[in-house]
Amino acid sequence: MRRTRDRLRLAWARVNPPRPVLLLLACLPGLAAVLALVICAIGVDRTGHRAGGADAARPAPPHRAPRPPIVPRARWLELEKKVPSQPPARYDDEVAAVFVHHTDSPNGYDCADAPRIIRHLYAGQTGAKDWDDIGYNFLVDRCGTIYEGRAGGVDRPVTGAHTQGFNHRTTGIAALGTFTAGVPVPRAMTDAIAALAAWKLGLSDTDPRGSVRLTSSNSLSRYASGTSALLPTLAGHSDGFMTSCPGAALAERLPAIRELAARLQGRR
Repeated sequence: MRRTRDRLRLAWARVNPPRPVLLLLACLPGLAAVLALVICAIGVDRTGHRAGGADAARPAPPHRAPRPPIVPRARWLELEKKVPSQPPARYDDEVAAVFVHHTDSPNGYDCADAPRIIRHLYAGQTGAKDWDDIGYNFLVDRCGTIYEGRAGGVDRPVTGAHTQGFNHRTTGIAALGTFTAGVPVPRAMTDAIAALAAWKLGLSDTDPRGSVRLTSSNSLSRYASGTSALLPTLAGHSDGFMTSCPGAALAERLPAIRELAARLQGRR
């Protein structure tokens, strides 16, 4: 009789498991559903992340060119001598255009003498002309060496004094020498001008081959004060002012300088 009762209890346990087991079994369908939802959500999230990282449209990077080597103004400015006091540098919001000049000085110089020539230009502009600093933002010698001109920081949009009426939002690059018609223009010089213009215009993602509207600030320029003029983004001095600068020979090279500057920016 006792054996019969033990067999009946075992059979009952098999058919009716303990309450904790019943509760676990009851929860399994819900746990499975939750797990399925979690796995599905994780899968969708990962898929979406891949699409956003690899396939989503991204803004095109700006066309920036590397900064070329630039000799600081301390290398040509004789700090041990008394120099005219000058007010703090003035700045614009950006550099939207470049004006190319020549300095109307002799061409047959040794490149080692370039600092002396720049000092002479500085002395003339701050002396006889009573300017507060040299007007050009940069100067380039015939060997392709680039010099910092006007103070204020080479990587900042310093307001220069190089193109009457259009000094704002522009940079002035002066080629050391005189480049009238028929005068050879050194390749190293034009390559350096292109590299410098590509870098400065690239900071505002400006195409050197394009054009820009600038407002004249002086009626002595080619345009009356307040006039909005459409000018090349890489222009010659004569585009903004009635002058022969930068000389016919250098002006003739401007289209090639624009193209090289655009290539240096990675443009096609």
